[in-house]
Amino acid sequence: MNWLRAVSIAAVVLLLIPIAVLLYYGLGPFRSPAGYTTAVFRSIELSIVASAVAALIDFALFTPVAYYLARGNDAIVESLIDIPVGIPHPIIGVALLILDSPLTPTGQFLLFLGINFFNTILGLVVALVIMSAPIYIKAMQPFFESRDASAEEFAMGLGASRMRTLVSIVLPDSVSGVVSASLVAMSRALGEFGSISIIAFYVLQYPFYGVSPASVTIFQLFNGAIPGGLNAAVTASAAMILVALPITVAGHFFRRRSR
Repeated sequence: MNWLRAVSIAAVVLLLIPIAVLLYYGLGPFRSPAGYTTAVFRSIELSIVASAVAALIDFALFTPVAYYLARGNDAIVESLIDIPVGIPHPIIGVALLILDSPLTPTGQFLLFLGINFFNTILGLVVALVIMSAPIYIKAMQPFFESRDASAEEFAMGLGASRMRTLVSIVLPDSVSGVVSASLVAMSRALGEFGSISIIAFYVLQYPFYGVSPASVTIFQLFNGAIPGGLNAAVTASAAMILVALPITVAGHFFRRRSR
């Protein structure tokens, strides 16, 4: 058991070394004022807002999916859910771009309805939902599976539908699990780059007109598209870690409470 613990700790340390090094240089030797500009903080603000909205949508739309999988054991649906995270993430951005393109019937229809994904908050949130929803479902499914189903069976025995049972019986007793899964999904959304770098490289809408998501801004600092260079990219990355860390810790706290 001691050897297993030692190996586990060593493996975790290997995962965290790059983060620790980045924090050290970003907050110390490589610290750059260009990494603390208004544009950087606005980009972090945009990412937090969009990720929080995506997590709320995950809760509203995909909690029933997680509950269905926990009680229904549908292997086909479970496999389909893994598709967005199993393919290169830029593909999701390209897919949304084509879906909303005026060159396609779907795009013409969406634009007729006034729906535009390209460089909008809507497009950013949609991409984040697609990328974070599988994580939310995978976090909620085992939580539902671990619940005693006797109260649910009793409610359905009295004539309640499975959906009504979820809303009236299961969810009121699942607050810690929902919060934990939502924070995990939000953390995943905060770290997204591939899809949003295509569909929402810039947001051209109030109140974030001309602002890029944080991961895109860091990439622009690194490649020189925004003045600052490597030092600014490292500093901005460290700032983003400090913002994301409390969300991760809170998710862990609520996950332990839900057990």
